[in-house]
Amino acid sequence: MPELPEVEATRLSFADHIADARIVSAWQGLPLRWPLGIAPAQLVGRRVRGVRRRGKYLLLDLDEGMLLLHLGMSGSLSFTDVAVHGTRPRGAHDHFDLQTDRGLLRLNDPRRFGAVVWAESEQAPIARKLLDGLGVEPLDESFEADAFHAALKKRRSAIKQVLLAGDVVVGVGNIYASEALFIAGIRPSLSAARISKPRAERLHAAIRDVLGRALAAGGTTLRNYSNAVGERGNFQFEAKVYGREGLPCTVCGHPIKLMRQGQRATYYCVHCQKA
Repeated sequence: MPELPEVEATRLSFADHIADARIVSAWQGLPLRWPLGIAPAQLVGRRVRGVRRRGKYLLLDLDEGMLLLHLGMSGSLSFTDVAVHGTRPRGAHDHFDLQTDRGLLRLNDPRRFGAVVWAESEQAPIARKLLDGLGVEPLDESFEADAFHAALKKRRSAIKQVLLAGDVVVGVGNIYASEALFIAGIRPSLSAARISKPRAERLHAAIRDVLGRALAAGGTTLRNYSNAVGERGNFQFEAKVYGREGLPCTVCGHPIKLMRQGQRATYYCVHCQKA
């Protein structure tokens, strides 16, 4: 599943190319997770003012309204300069095209859990429904250690599950939660409310460190992830615990363990993450 670094790497790979582009045509195939909310033809003639990110949503600001894009479990975006490369024929899993005078933005999503949703503004009911419950952006200055610790003290659930929920801090998905908890020396099953302020500060720093390094590496490619211009991520080569079940811990040498939390795989070191 694309997580925050993959979504941000995708944004960076096409945002400058599509800025100020005029929409020439729009097409939607099979239904996605949520309806588009507008006839595709009504997007024609509008201009893309810019591309932002909120959590795992990409926000395409138009001169009239906006599009919210989510990659779901298996989605990816591609951006092609058709004047140079021509138009690639649509495949079975291509479900949305936004043809502009600067190139073609296409959503490919084999499992169709992704979405493209139109909203009149960020204050529109559908936009607020999707965005209002999101937590603090972990790479922004607004992500403060004291506030993070205070929020954790109110949660009795396991810290890994709290990180994945996205309402305390947004975008710390499965891969990066495992990595950050390892760096901070915190057992993934520990109740968030039991984490002391010094340990919360270590976790806060670890989240920022892991996500920053993952973004610098272009994200993580485990199966078929690539950004909008086809570049794959490389953070998987830096992972300390994720995907390393049975292999020796890079710190202590004990074998990395795997457990399931909420049907998600959690990797950790028994010795380095004792509590």
